[in-house]
Amino acid sequence: MRGPVRSGRPGAGAGGAVRRGVPAGLLVPALVGVAFLLLPLVGVLARTDWPSLLHHLTTPQVTQALRLSLVVSGWALLLSLLMGVPLAWLLARVPFPGKALVRSLVLLPMVLPPTVGGVALLLAFGRRGVLGPWLESTFGLTLPFHTAGAVVAAAFVAMPFLVISLEGALAGLRPSLEETAASLGAGPLRVFATVTLPLLAPALAAGAALTWARALGEFGATITFAGNLPGATQTLPLQVYLLLQDSPEAATSVSLLLLVIAMAVLVALRGRWTGGAVREARATPPEGAAAPADPAGFAELGAPEEGPTLETSPIRPGAGVGAGPAPAPAAEESDLRAELTGYTRFPLTAPAGTTIAVVGPNGAGKTTLLRALLGLTPRAHAEVLLGGRDVTRLPTHRREVAWVPQDGALFPHLSALANTAYGLRARGVPRAEARRQAREWLVRLGVGELAGRRPAQLSGGQAQRVALARALAARPRLLLLDEPLAALDQTTRARVRHTLRRHLAGFGGVCLIVTHDPVEAVSLADRVLVLEGGEAVQDAPPAEVTRHPRSPWVARMLGGNAWEGTAGPGGTVELAGGGLLTTAPGEGTPPVPGSPVLAVIAPEAVSLHLARPEGSPRNVWAGTVRELTAVGSRLRVLVTSPEVPPLVAEITPAAAADLGLTDGTRVWTAVKATEVTVVGL
Repeated sequence: MRGPVRSGRPGAGAGGAVRRGVPAGLLVPALVGVAFLLLPLVGVLARTDWPSLLHHLTTPQVTQALRLSLVVSGWALLLSLLMGVPLAWLLARVPFPGKALVRSLVLLPMVLPPTVGGVALLLAFGRRGVLGPWLESTFGLTLPFHTAGAVVAAAFVAMPFLVISLEGALAGLRPSLEETAASLGAGPLRVFATVTLPLLAPALAAGAALTWARALGEFGATITFAGNLPGATQTLPLQVYLLLQDSPEAATSVSLLLLVIAMAVLVALRGRWTGGAVREARATPPEGAAAPADPAGFAELGAPEEGPTLETSPIRPGAGVGAGPAPAPAAEESDLRAELTGYTRFPLTAPAGTTIAVVGPNGAGKTTLLRALLGLTPRAHAEVLLGGRDVTRLPTHRREVAWVPQDGALFPHLSALANTAYGLRARGVPRAEARRQAREWLVRLGVGELAGRRPAQLSGGQAQRVALARALAARPRLLLLDEPLAALDQTTRARVRHTLRRHLAGFGGVCLIVTHDPVEAVSLADRVLVLEGGEAVQDAPPAEVTRHPRSPWVARMLGGNAWEGTAGPGGTVELAGGGLLTTAPGEGTPPVPGSPVLAVIAPEAVSLHLARPEGSPRNVWAGTVRELTAVGSRLRVLVTSPEVPPLVAEITPAAAADLGLTDGTRVWTAVKATEVTVVGL
């Protein structure tokens, strides 16, 4: 019988198995290092006079020093918070000349000898220092040899711990959370108070604890700058220094007290400070995983629709959808007029109630377009008019433009209901009314029963619907959706697409949807805007883009073969990669010979043969099968040829079996001239 299977996790099995994986050359110095750090602590414990411990800690001198230490460290922490939090935000978020120098100044007290720091403070704030005479003559404030001086000295050496903790946490915070909050109408201070600070709470608590502990134990800068005056500046570390001369046993007892306080702080942090990043909620679980079920479901919407074929006419959002409460319109029906410059450079206009699908290859400028309309990117600038109102110079939170980024950017510390009500509260709606409206929107989107759950408890589809409900509840004039369905599986995507189409039907503003899915573009949008290299190469209804794509990328996205070339005489096309294509006269004016064109061939228009075909096909090439891919109930066959660019054919599995197609099969491809669509570029 086989023995038990051991876990493959590190540390599984006997302890010797772990030790065998550690080189002795590293293990021995590491153990010596642990002993080096541990022995001083053992020395304190061994030399403590335990029977007299309570007596030593309750003498008037020690209790007075302890009270003063708590007062000084508390004020030092408050001073550090007032200056350190804005400073950390500045270093993490604002680019400015000399940032490296400022960061070095922040870190300097951590590496500077404390006594040198005390001398520097004395030369800055002393009676003969740089600012000391002015402080005394203007405010009557004398810092040296005063309790206020002890506070300044403690804050000087302790504040860097807070700044570096928060700067690292801010750097790890997703900017999309704050940007989305701004798009919902929250001003900078509200965003900082309701989104940034709550997400920074673990790092802030860790940095504050370390700052307080460091201030409590400060000695060198305090004695140099503030002196050692009982009741005024003689803190607990200074008391230890005095006791060492007169009563070493009492000094050991007080040292033990400081040691216990410091260790308690470190144990309470449990590595939060060294982690350096904000512990946000986990990403939403994938569909079908152990995520909460969707109790709202889509029963009232009927079965999810099949994706429309690319030849169908565009469906106006909301047409033919099941009954349900119509969504509220935008705050005011608004048309859009925008002039974009920079990386994206084209005019964009749309009447109220229009939905535009924005498509294009990676790097085409799709997300840049959305961020320019929000005023969130330096790469492009947009002169924007919404309903005749110029919002170009307004900050993001005053533009009435709601944004749903690809990840949804739900605030992990708020419930689904609080997330949805966020934009309403930011616009001054009373709390009770905001929550009532938010709950209605969650019900409309089919997630009403999930109102009390946090984002980490939602599946991907549920989170996307909550993000959409949050944006619609804010009643924006312009709604921007950046690939809102990209993270969903096919079944959930169809359901959410169905819901989105229904709710966009009553939206009174303009909606832009970035997508790579042709089904989304056809079923959701009134227009398709095609971007390439920051420019608009086509802006037309979905049916027009499907029949006459003006971009090779869009033609391939729609499943067609797209060959670039030059118009030749007699309806021919000289292909860019070599070869000649014969076409038939089509509608409209034929392209001028020598002009750039795009030849589009539908995969189902390509026929495959084992022998050279005879008869009507005008375009026949020999090739080799390189790939077979199942798409629904049909097969897509990639054929390469030395005469023309790669060609994709779409046939039935039965036809593939009759031809005996496999990778490497030699075939002939044929395309009728009437099946080629030529579009001028």
